[in-house]
Amino acid sequence: MNRAAMLARLANETFDIAIVGGGATGLGCAVDAASRGYRTALVEAGDFAAGTSSRSTKLVHGGVRYLAQGNVHLVREALYERSLLLRNAQHIVKSVAFLTPAYHWHEIPYYLTGLKLYDLLARRDDGFAPSRFVGREEALDRVPWLRAEDLRGTIEYHDGQFDDARLAIALARTAADHGAALANYTRCTSLTAGIVRVRDEESGETFDVRAKAIVNACGIFADELRRLDDPSAAPFLALSRGTHVAIDPQAMRSNDAVLVPKTIDGRVVFAIPWHGRLLVGTTDVPAAEPVADPQPTDAEIAFLLETLAAYSNLRIDATRVTASWAGLRPLVARRPSSSTARVSREHFVDVSRNGLVTIAGGKWTTYRKMAQDTIDAAIDTAGLSYAACVTERLAVHDAAAEIGDLVAARPELARPLHPDFPYTLADAVNGFRTEMARSANDVLFRRTRIGMLDARAEQACRDEVEQILAAERP
Repeated sequence: MNRAAMLARLANETFDIAIVGGGATGLGCAVDAASRGYRTALVEAGDFAAGTSSRSTKLVHGGVRYLAQGNVHLVREALYERSLLLRNAQHIVKSVAFLTPAYHWHEIPYYLTGLKLYDLLARRDDGFAPSRFVGREEALDRVPWLRAEDLRGTIEYHDGQFDDARLAIALARTAADHGAALANYTRCTSLTAGIVRVRDEESGETFDVRAKAIVNACGIFADELRRLDDPSAAPFLALSRGTHVAIDPQAMRSNDAVLVPKTIDGRVVFAIPWHGRLLVGTTDVPAAEPVADPQPTDAEIAFLLETLAAYSNLRIDATRVTASWAGLRPLVARRPSSSTARVSREHFVDVSRNGLVTIAGGKWTTYRKMAQDTIDAAIDTAGLSYAACVTERLAVHDAAAEIGDLVAARPELARPLHPDFPYTLADAVNGFRTEMARSANDVLFRRTRIGMLDARAEQACRDEVEQILAAERP
């Protein structure tokens, strides 16, 4: 993806569908529209997936908590989408085993019954193993840090794990493969009928993107774009802050994840091995307003560590944390609620009186279905000739061959950026050269995940990434 060429296309071509927002939903919409054959444009104010879409719990899942709430339809839909993601993005999505510890005998049949229902709602051939009881000794062998005292056993179930930012970049590449014109750091400043006024955040220059249909996929900023379309638009969203921490793997190493089934706020917490760290999350705290880079609070980090400590043989405190981050969830405020844990994450599509198509709510797992529903609405709103959605069987872009070719041509690029991580200089070069990375942060936090995993490691390799930026960025 060459940004200069994309900007020229955005400014000079006329499109069927223009999408504002380059997170999971917007990129999914671009893939859906372009793969149907529509002339597709996308603009994103920051980097692709720089907000909520790179700050998830890294799960492709039906949602065991939603099942406990009785939301069977949402769980069934998400489990179906989980199976599609495992098939269509095999290089990014994988199955991971979760152990749910039981410290009272009555918990074993309770958890096992619920997770067997979870299995029944999924497709039998979806690639995920069924849930089962795992005895105390096997569980402690697999997760040595798990608290042994009073442990009666665990229930194992399987769900999907992925790299959210890498999937976002793969979707951007997939949309481009199908002819879409898209660019990051291009901010929508105004909307009129069929025109998105855009400012290039790097040069300061403005231009118009012309399209028959305009899609608002701005996530936590969706209400702000709706007010550009209609200043009287009432808000749709309630925001929730989800905080995660990454923990030093030396003390808490395991190939299996743990579902902490009980927290003081009635939720669940996950402890998941991810890229050599233990990822722990998440909180669910109301947030007053959308911000591009929300920060975790000390209280939220302490909550996660205290919750995990109750299930661990080890002393867990802030000294074990190698990185932390927060993301804001755009929850649909369908009814007044003082607790965002009770607000549905189901999505809906709205069409304004001016024809702006807004997609609100949802989660990463169901991004494809959200995009399908959104593009169907855009087609109808703009009176476009109908073309069927093809994304159920559409593989997403895989950049592995590009990395291999770079290393073959320049063997020195095989050197790791940091000794604790597998990312190489070739990953950084490819990020700047073909994945539209524009800064060291783009590479360190999204083209690789070093910044999300270890703050000290990110600082240690920043200078070298800056040097690569100066030499390689088009």
